[in-house]
Amino acid sequence: MRILRGEDGDGPSDIELLDAHVAGDPHAFAALFDRHRHHLWHVALRTCRNEEDAADGLQEALLSAHRSAGSFRRDAAVRSWLHAIVVNSCLDRIRRNRTRPSSPLGDDEYTIPAPRDEMSSAELRLELTRALALLPDEQRAAVVAIDVEGYSVSAAADKLGIAQGTVKSRCARGRRKLADALGYLRDEGNRS
Repeated sequence: MRILRGEDGDGPSDIELLDAHVAGDPHAFAALFDRHRHHLWHVALRTCRNEEDAADGLQEALLSAHRSAGSFRRDAAVRSWLHAIVVNSCLDRIRRNRTRPSSPLGDDEYTIPAPRDEMSSAELRLELTRALALLPDEQRAAVVAIDVEGYSVSAAADKLGIAQGTVKSRCARGRRKLADALGYLRDEGNRS
């Protein structure tokens, strides 16, 4: 189990902060969140389709983690525990959004992308993000865990609460859909 300490290396570990929170320290959970804020935000953003849902999902996850800190089983790193809570919270938010009527898109949602020969790495990331958003939630979560976050199949299965075979099949289907959605990039590269 990885034990993370403060930036200077001598601050309290994640588990010490979590224990202090459970014991009633009013600042311990904020310090723990501050240590992992950027990672958790990027997890939420990659799991959700937009910043608003990512922010809401992250907030719900942190409230859940704050309330359930006493039930942390210590069989994984605190960061992994928080990561799993964020992913599950974001997936729950996406599922709830499906049952609500959607609002019309604004005019800025229909902009034409810049020509491919001038595409910068930032534009490529946007294209990849859009393609990921086309995947079903379960496939996107598996692909993000394995291909973006770099987790092993077994670690991703633990984080997502599914079997390793399910992770593999969701990744395979998701990658095929991504290849189809982004095939034009490969075709343009062959023309150059």
